[in-house]
Amino acid sequence: MPPFELQYRPCLISMSRHVLFNITIVCVLFFFLYRPGRKRDFSPLSWSQYFETMEDVEVWISLTTLNLFRIYCSGSHGPVLLLLHGGGHSALSWAVFTAVIFNRINCRVVAMDLRAHGDTKVKDPGDLSADTMARDIGKVVEALYGENPPPIMIVGHSMGGAIAVHTASANHVPSLLGLCVIDVVEGTAMDALNSMQNFLRSRPKTFKSLENAIEWSVKSGQIRNIESARVSMGGQVKKCEEPSGSSRVSNTIGEGILEEEEEEEEVEEESNKKKMKEDDQEVKKESIFTWRVELSKTEKYWEGWFRGLSALFLSCSVPKLLLLAGVDRLDKDLTIGQMQGKFQMQVLPQCGHAVHEDAPEKVADALATFMVRHKFTDFKEGYLW
Repeated sequence: MPPFELQYRPCLISMSRHVLFNITIVCVLFFFLYRPGRKRDFSPLSWSQYFETMEDVEVWISLTTLNLFRIYCSGSHGPVLLLLHGGGHSALSWAVFTAVIFNRINCRVVAMDLRAHGDTKVKDPGDLSADTMARDIGKVVEALYGENPPPIMIVGHSMGGAIAVHTASANHVPSLLGLCVIDVVEGTAMDALNSMQNFLRSRPKTFKSLENAIEWSVKSGQIRNIESARVSMGGQVKKCEEPSGSSRVSNTIGEGILEEEEEEEEVEEESNKKKMKEDDQEVKKESIFTWRVELSKTEKYWEGWFRGLSALFLSCSVPKLLLLAGVDRLDKDLTIGQMQGKFQMQVLPQCGHAVHEDAPEKVADALATFMVRHKFTDFKEGYLW
């Protein structure tokens, strides 16, 4: 009988080859997926990859004054999900969510740029009071559907959630089915107002490109889902024209004046300086991006958005869903209301404030289940839940 090591040598050799093969596969995968210098794609994505149509809704406020509200839509039958974005954001923040929810339930989607946001154009963009924005919602619904609107469920995030509550409370949408508010609670919002200006000051004022803005939003944690950032940041920032040599032009002019006063006889040098000024003033403008909305200038409206919000939310008679990024955001009134069964609440952990962008699938699952449970709609045929 051969020695022990000779008996099992073929087996050991086979096992060694198997282990070596597996290690090689792991190393190759690691190299291609995590190799140094592998760059993420921050290029912008088009709205048309997520919505079917885009249009501007005309709302006449007088015989001669017209407001235009930009909306993005998908679907032609079923209840309408009217989506309201947060402060400084736009309807495009709902892009990825729209694609997900549209594949889960029978519904229509209308995502709207609120006044002074996105590509909406109004006569008085400085009026961001809760009452004015709530009336805007009602007027857009009327312009879209006339006197007999279809069943509508309003879904709002942050500031948009507050406006959704004010809209529902004032009965601006008579065909309202239900209300979904995402990550906005009166107590937490009011507490955060004191530090909001510091937060806004900490953000970059400009970006050298849209790609740069997208990269910042992801790396700063404002939006944790890179796909959503690539489509939604275009609604947060806008291109502006800044002369790239403006400061150098100013300095040159000053130097030229001094030289002319002190050495008028040096005609040739003065001529050269004049030519330099003209060249500087003809420098091509460099495209940079800045925020569409100066949120720091809207401070006088902040308290009006959130003060009394919990009581208003609880007073709405339609079925209500509250989605939060953390249970610590629940204030006293809502805690009591939730214990009394006045609304349904769900916490979606591991998300930032932009819950619907960070985790669109989770938000879509929660909303779809809520709507089917209340018999507002049905799951699409073939969808497994």
